[in-house]
This record gives sequence, structure tokens and C-alpha cells, in this order.
Amino acid sequence: MTQGTRRLYFGYGSNLWLEQMALRCLGSDFIGIGRLPRYRWMINSRGYANVAETNNPQNSTNNNKDEEEAEEVWGLVYALSEADEKQLDVNEGVPFAYEKRVLEVECLWESSDGNGGKKERTKEMVLVYIDFKRADGEGNLPRAEYVYRMNMGIGDALRKGVPRGYVDKVLRRWIPEEAHQDKDGESMKVKELARKQAVSFKDESGVYRGGERTG
Repeated sequence: MTQGTRRLYFGYGSNLWLEQMALRCLGSDFIGIGRLPRYRWMINSRGYANVAETNNPQNSTNNNKDEEEAEEVWGLVYALSEADEKQLDVNEGVPFAYEKRVLEVECLWESSDGNGGKKERTKEMVLVYIDFKRADGEGNLPRAEYVYRMNMGIGDALRKGVPRGYVDKVLRRWIPEEAHQDKDGESMKVKELARKQAVSFKDESGVYRGGERTG
């Protein structure tokens, strides 16, 4: 699939939320879904999504379906302009929170005939943001506003074809279906903060400063 000079990007966390990507990266386009093998999904110590490479060799055979799903990451693939990528770098906190890598992703595209039926499978070199400094998910919890954004993204991902088995067995280990519920309006505050973070992210973990829209 040719995208000209635009960069392909693999979103696996809150950038599964199509509205968030449209707000952050104004010229981005959703292309299809993707699968990153031999990686696992987690919430890092900052309270946000991260992936880490598994220890299994590339040619290993695993007959346990649950383990197989835990050792792959599904996401949405977008085409980014140069300006989109620069803005995404700001929102992702490069290089303090995340670092950029180009990895091979198995992509599933809509067919060029536009009828939505036939799919094309290709392997593409795709931009992925990874936090190498905080790659241990043990005992970490997602931030409340992030749970809201992840749930919005999970809904979009399922509608676009990300397997429900992956969502149920991997993402739901970390992300509850309900973001926040109480009787004193706290859930509305969480939603409002999430909406603000979707447009222009500001780090709440103290790892870095910034996140305002550039340009």
C-alpha cells in the first residue's frame, strides 16, 4: 500500500480512539488494523499504555491460545503527515516518556475496490512509540481519565475489526469497562479531563513538561 511521503503509525493505546487522533493529528487518516507480534501490552508506571518485546524467539511455536494473544499487540494504523508526526511526538512526550521505533507490523487493509468485503494483508515498517524506561507492568494501574479514553478507543478498535478475544484477554486485564462512577459528579470531571487530554495531552506523572499543541 503506497502512502507517498506519509509515515505509517501504529496506535495501540488511547490513539485507538479515532476522534482523539483526528483532534491531535489533523491530517491523519485511518488506514486499517495491525498486529505487532512478539510484543505484550501493559500499563506502565506512569499510568498509560506501553508495549514490550517478549522473550519468545521469532520462530517459536506456542500452542496455548491465551499465551499467544498475550504475546501480540493489535492496534489501528494511520497515515501521518510530517506535521502530524511532529505533533504526535509532543503528545507522546518524546524522548522523555516514549521513544520512536520503526517495527514490522502485519497490516490488514480494506481492499481497493471500496466495497468493504475483501481485505489485503501486508507487512509494513511502521512507527511505534515505546517506553523502554518503564517496561514493567506489574502492579500498575491506569489513570482514571485514561480509562475513559481507552474505552472510547476499544469501542472504535472493535468496530474496525480488532479481535474481541484480544480485547477481552489482554486489554481488559488492565482497563475496566466503566471508567468511573459515583454520586457526586466525579465521573463528569473525569470525562471532562479525558476530553481535554484527547486534544492536547499534559503529563500528570511528572516525567516531563509540555504537551500543548504546537504551531
